[in-house]
Amino acid sequence: MENYTYNSPTLQLEWSNVFKDFTYPVFLFLFFSYLFIIVANAGIAFIVFIDKTLHQPMYLLFWNLSINDILGNSVILPRLLIDILRPSSERIISYYECVVQAFTAHMFSTTSHTVLMIMAFDRYVAICSPLHYATIMTNKMLIKLTVSAWGVAFVLVGILLGLTIRLNRCRTLMRSLYCGNAALFKLSCESVFINNVYGLTFTVVLFTCSIGSMVLTYTKITVVCLTSKNKSLNSKALKTCSTHLVVYLILLLSGLSIVTLHRFPQLSDTRKFVAILYHIIPSSLNPIIYGMQSKEIRRFLSKLFDSKKVLPSF
Repeated sequence: MENYTYNSPTLQLEWSNVFKDFTYPVFLFLFFSYLFIIVANAGIAFIVFIDKTLHQPMYLLFWNLSINDILGNSVILPRLLIDILRPSSERIISYYECVVQAFTAHMFSTTSHTVLMIMAFDRYVAICSPLHYATIMTNKMLIKLTVSAWGVAFVLVGILLGLTIRLNRCRTLMRSLYCGNAALFKLSCESVFINNVYGLTFTVVLFTCSIGSMVLTYTKITVVCLTSKNKSLNSKALKTCSTHLVVYLILLLSGLSIVTLHRFPQLSDTRKFVAILYHIIPSSLNPIIYGMQSKEIRRFLSKLFDSKKVLPSF
């Protein structure tokens, strides 16, 4: 039941009825998914950090994506693993922890888009202006792009949650598996018109800029590849851009599926499950796709495993 007290310090999470009969399979799925996400992304981040041959803009930008995947999932999945084994009456979360979780969830989503946008810019410069690449993508430019990607996301999400925090609450039942902005402001009995307007504007601007930058970037790259007779350039473009585009499409389709399911209240249980997959699928596939496609990363791993096979002689 909902507790009609104002500004309660604790909230109750509403879990999906679908999970009741599959508690342990879902727990194992979440546990191994989280374990893989942490190991794979931390491994890629570590390789990029210690291998000086990977200190290139493309890999350093991807390093940001790995860090974002680790942070985003570390706030969401461990809490889900704990809650899934608890009785429904004990799935309680403090309001402030919920706000932090919501902020992290939205930062994860927004930063994924902004980082992939600046990665698209990097690919555009590398393929369309290869002679000027070194002078454009300097360390200073790389820092500016990285700070912009995280800074823009921080400001946009900060305003999003700030508008929600200002509201008084008259409910405590969170109709979601984990905390998000929409679930939080729905706890209020005050007008949430501003929240809805900003939330819609935020989503439209993010997706418009994200999709627009990808379409513009890849249109220009395609034109350059079609007009160029340089087979080496075309091969490089196909290899690096296909990897980036696949990662982006996985993120985009995962996000759009949640937005679409919000329009169908009768599919609330499905939406809750898809919301979890939105964190798991892109974060699991990103290191696999980039790791398999990157010749430098494969070479590093090959050297690492080959060195371990060599046993010391006595």
